[in-house]
Amino acid sequence: MRVSVIITTCDRAGLLLEALQSVLAQSRPADEIIVVDDGSADNTRDALAPYRERIRMLHHEKPLGVSAARNRGIAAATGEWLAFLDSDDLWMPQKLALQTAALHNQPEYLICYTDEEWRRHGRWMNQGKRHAKYAGWIYHHCLPLCIISPSSILLHRQVLEKVGLFDPGLPACEDYDLWLRMTWQYPVLFLPQRLIIKRAGDWPQLSRQHGLDRYRIIALAKMLTVKGLPESDRAPTRTLLQEKCRIYALGCRKYGKEEEAAWAETLCDRLLK
Repeated sequence: MRVSVIITTCDRAGLLLEALQSVLAQSRPADEIIVVDDGSADNTRDALAPYRERIRMLHHEKPLGVSAARNRGIAAATGEWLAFLDSDDLWMPQKLALQTAALHNQPEYLICYTDEEWRRHGRWMNQGKRHAKYAGWIYHHCLPLCIISPSSILLHRQVLEKVGLFDPGLPACEDYDLWLRMTWQYPVLFLPQRLIIKRAGDWPQLSRQHGLDRYRIIALAKMLTVKGLPESDRAPTRTLLQEKCRIYALGCRKYGKEEEAAWAETLCDRLLK
């Protein structure tokens, strides 16, 4: 198995170095490490200079978004297996070793993800029951929220060749969108070990910069246009979209955003006819 690791970053030089070091410390080394700098204005390129012999670096002159950055890394990668790491996350040293071994032993799977540890300002955080992880055919579990962290996944390139890449039109929930497109077509292998650390702090994060409900609605709406989606998956998708549109429209009207409320209602009515 040749594994390419794609790290995306923007203006996080200090965090990026810690993330990169967690990849370099893997007991099963990555075969290729690609860092995609999505238009950083800080000292990211200088900070990476000591690692130039161990990584491939790609650079955007201006920020294009995390989807475009990941897709650039995918296009450049030479491995048939792809792993992703956000620059504010960390890998445990056994992450790649355990995933590649599990996939070797269960070759019917082309996607593997792991459990995770959450830390805010270095302190451990509890996860709620709604963040529970599942294995197998997990589309229904992925509908309510994004249970797969991009930094935890290892997948075969052919999955993306079939379902498509990250959607650059989504500034947030781009992972939720991709996991939905994947999980109705592929079973997923889950490792219960906490093999990644998701960190939160004072730095900007997508989940804080954007209204996630709008982009979840868009992702659900896209699923209802998918040809071949079985009714067993289409029905709960339709139900959830209707509920999210209703709640989103109510919230928009509460704050005087009539145009946005009308957008949600019109989208829902059109797709649910």
